[in-house]
Amino acid sequence: MKITWLGHSSFLLEESTGTTIVTDPYDGYIGFEMPQIEADIVTVSHAHKDHNRVDRVGGNPTVINRAGAYEIGGVHILAHRTNHDDKKGALRGSNLVFKYRMDGVDICHMGDIGEQCNAILVESLMPVNVLMIPVGGNYTVDAAEAKEYVDRIMPDIVIPMHYKTKDLDMDIDRINEFLDLFDDEDIIFSQGNTVEFDRADFDGESTKVLVLEKLSR
Repeated sequence: MKITWLGHSSFLLEESTGTTIVTDPYDGYIGFEMPQIEADIVTVSHAHKDHNRVDRVGGNPTVINRAGAYEIGGVHILAHRTNHDDKKGALRGSNLVFKYRMDGVDICHMGDIGEQCNAILVESLMPVNVLMIPVGGNYTVDAAEAKEYVDRIMPDIVIPMHYKTKDLDMDIDRINEFLDLFDDEDIIFSQGNTVEFDRADFDGESTKVLVLEKLSR
């Protein structure tokens, strides 16, 4: 399966069968525009416009924005309701954490998770091969809180998202604070915005942080 970072918390997930998913499409007010893209499915973690602009995705996709279990185009999707803040949703409402199974690979997109790590949520998500987690703080968990999720979930690969890039007009932290919590040998800087995985790529022995380049425009 293939993962392409589209910027912010948006990714294009592609299964070898051809089924495609776009996560959390965003509005241009964040400082840059969504690329023109089509998909079979769009998953929306919450109803904020830097995550829910489904009109930016072509192809008449099926939109998933509620908790539940789904099977579309041979892809299994679980959506877990969580909180966008650490006040049980009182500040920013709810958030959906999505887990996808594509080509035998378990991928988890944490959306704008804001609640502190807890055993019930972690157990509902495991096992995870690829974890996409916000690390920028302010509106989501910060670097240290994200690291706790990583330590508890123990994915093979972590892909940071929702952090300050040079053209992002949001008051959130850069990626450095998160990367500083890992050993240098466990950090991989990709030379592009796309990566491919096969089930055989994962041995469950260690966690690597994969930093993707944002899609150029």
